[in-house]
Amino acid sequence: MTQSTTSTAQALLKTDLPLPGRRQGKVRDIYETTVDGKAALVIVASDRISAFDVVMENGLPGKGIVLTQISNFWFDRVATELSGSISHHLISTDPADIDGISDEQRASLERRVMIGRKTKVVPIECVVRGYLAGSGWKEYQQSQKVCGLKLPDGLRQCSRLAEPIFTPATKEQSGHDENISFERACELVGTELMTTLRDLSLKIYALGHDHAASRGIILADTKFEFGQTEDGALLLIDEVLTPDSSRFWPAARYAEGRDQESYDKQYVRNYLEELVGEGKWDKTPPGPALPSDVVQNTMAKYLEAYEALTGRELEL
Repeated sequence: MTQSTTSTAQALLKTDLPLPGRRQGKVRDIYETTVDGKAALVIVASDRISAFDVVMENGLPGKGIVLTQISNFWFDRVATELSGSISHHLISTDPADIDGISDEQRASLERRVMIGRKTKVVPIECVVRGYLAGSGWKEYQQSQKVCGLKLPDGLRQCSRLAEPIFTPATKEQSGHDENISFERACELVGTELMTTLRDLSLKIYALGHDHAASRGIILADTKFEFGQTEDGALLLIDEVLTPDSSRFWPAARYAEGRDQESYDKQYVRNYLEELVGEGKWDKTPPGPALPSDVVQNTMAKYLEAYEALTGRELEL
């Protein structure tokens, strides 16, 4: 596996570009621009890392690059394999296409920026689950349902489901997203739109699942975001099928009935749970600084995910 340079590289934790409309999420900084006279967004993936909905004091050098490159890989596949079903927001990944910033600022954005069409975001997280994990497993234990869907008796933690299920959630500005039923999602945004989003989400999940399986990886679940253009066209937006939005497990080490190894920030979560257990942190902001071994081990997982999924190496 390609060795990362996390020991010497500096994490990009914040950007301050001279562009309008700046807003900051847990990981991404977003600005407004225009491309060919149409409204667009500059989406910069920082190296910030969050857990339990709290951003940590330090980041993972290169994480934003890895996330962006994974998303670009999947956007290309979606455009190629589902061209008749869905388009995506991505216009360019070249900082040279951004007007009004300096050469130094462009250099800082290399490989970590997406220029995408601006859309009206559909306020629903489109979650697809092929396995029973996370909040789905917790809900099943209480009611044998997930988002109102009745599941068979006797399923275990991380059991594979007979068919992938669509389990929407609300998009919350702060705190955890809330799982809701498909019927409730229809009430919020309309039945026709929600039915279309469900069918598209299942198609994209199937594409991702089948490719990941061919690479020895299980795509357990994932979430998508969609937006609508001014003329009503639906676009796949944000990130897609990354370790931050999906559960990827090594297929060779999968076994139901327990937590799985995963290509994500589990090292961070484990470290933070230790702090919580010791009474040193209570899962509220500000997030603590992560020690170097947690940073390096977590970053190695992100790189491993990229290389396993794409078959390419990524130098940082």
